[in-house]
Amino acid sequence: MHLSSESPAGPFGSGLLGPLDQDVSVLRRRVQRLLTLTLVATNVIGALVVVGLAALLMPAPGLSGDLVHATAVAVPAYVVSAVVVGALWGTRGALRTLRWAAEGRRPSDAERAASLRVPLRLTLMQAVLWGVATVVFAGLAALLQPGVALTVFLVVAFASVVVCAIAYLFGEFALRPYAARALAGTTPARPLSGGVNLRMLLFWCLGTGVPVAGLVVTAVLAWVRGDVSTTKLAVSVIALGLVVLCFGLLVTVFTARAVVNPIRSVQDALARVRAGDFGGEIPVYDGTELGLLQAGFNGMAAGLRERERMRDLFGRHVGREVAVEAMRTSAELGGTVRTVSVLFVDVVGSTALAASRPPEEVVGLLNRFFAVVVDEVDRHHGLVNKFVGDAVLAIFGAPTPLDDHATCALAAGRAIAARLAAEVPDCPAGIGVATGDAVAGNVGDPHRFEYTVIGDPVNEAARLTELAKNADGRLLASWAAVESAATDEAACWQASEDVTLRGRTRPTTLATLRT
Repeated sequence: MHLSSESPAGPFGSGLLGPLDQDVSVLRRRVQRLLTLTLVATNVIGALVVVGLAALLMPAPGLSGDLVHATAVAVPAYVVSAVVVGALWGTRGALRTLRWAAEGRRPSDAERAASLRVPLRLTLMQAVLWGVATVVFAGLAALLQPGVALTVFLVVAFASVVVCAIAYLFGEFALRPYAARALAGTTPARPLSGGVNLRMLLFWCLGTGVPVAGLVVTAVLAWVRGDVSTTKLAVSVIALGLVVLCFGLLVTVFTARAVVNPIRSVQDALARVRAGDFGGEIPVYDGTELGLLQAGFNGMAAGLRERERMRDLFGRHVGREVAVEAMRTSAELGGTVRTVSVLFVDVVGSTALAASRPPEEVVGLLNRFFAVVVDEVDRHHGLVNKFVGDAVLAIFGAPTPLDDHATCALAAGRAIAARLAAEVPDCPAGIGVATGDAVAGNVGDPHRFEYTVIGDPVNEAARLTELAKNADGRLLASWAAVESAATDEAACWQASEDVTLRGRTRPTTLATLRT
């Protein structure tokens, strides 16, 4: 499962690469088009670099007509040949390496490593093609005009570096969707392709080192030959300097994007996690430390999802307030004395209900009953502490202190009685509310315990519930609870008779709803 909210630039850092769940055949055509376009673009750029540098470093009046004509034919012919050969050799070879994706299966370790090396293979292919071009054009110049052979060699060699650098960057970009599929579900211990340090050093060499080396070689040759005019040397330096600036900027921009896109994907995903969305992963499409960062985020997100799921389940079982309190404090046995209000709700005639209806119907009816009770207890800031068969024990004032706990408990009792009569008439219930001091805390064994309240108000509420089953409105409270409530709530109740409840020695003044 993946994060539901993706970056506007797409899951791979660009809309050109398509969505994350695109069909394999669509992905294959998309990548094939991008690789072919990359191949054409890099060769055209290389040809333009050759022509531009040749025009600046070898002024037309100094060139023989044969060399000019031969070059005018050879350069376009070679570029077209390189594109055709590259399409057959490079693009098809790359897609053969990636055939595991077309077959809809996970790659083996060897296939994964080979898939991540495809951009490097495409770059080496370009290096071979342009290496041949360097030899061919330098040899052609040596035959037709030996004096410019070295310059031709340097010009074409420099263009080769330009082509290789751009080919690697474009190839790595176009193959991100395949890299994401190859790395899906893996957390490698180390980078699977060259690390960021190696990548940055390589592109410094290509974008800055080689062009500057060209400047140095030009100066050295001018110094050794001694017949180069100041004007020609200045033109050569200016031309190579402009190429250094333009090409260095281009390589830097693409390198920066290759570094920033994975970081930005993690940044966007972290923002969604901070907003409470733990629901997925980001695609891992980089084989360097940046890919390890993406994979590390996915591992963290998976841990957060599991933690959130456990916290949700924990909260559902024991109550969210108890769960928060348990995470905030140490979970130890024992408790503290607190003044709380207790609400007890018990179904009338539950034994006859279970005997007269199918089990599935009884469960459905009880769930509707429990839904009303839980909803009203939550709405009045109480805690449903436990379900006892077909009865419910709710606490107001623990574990979170509640100043008007008696008011909330009495109001909840009135709301539950009204809703049960209207919404679940087949499941009548007695409701009792009591207020007093009780011990609230963890009870059980150090290895298995539960949060509960123990004390006189719990017993009193349970006994009031037994009486309420036969009372009008099926709702009774202790007068002590009414005296502890706010004036508005107390006005809804009236004192009734004094009754000594079962198991108690002191009489309890009953409170019923005012008619």
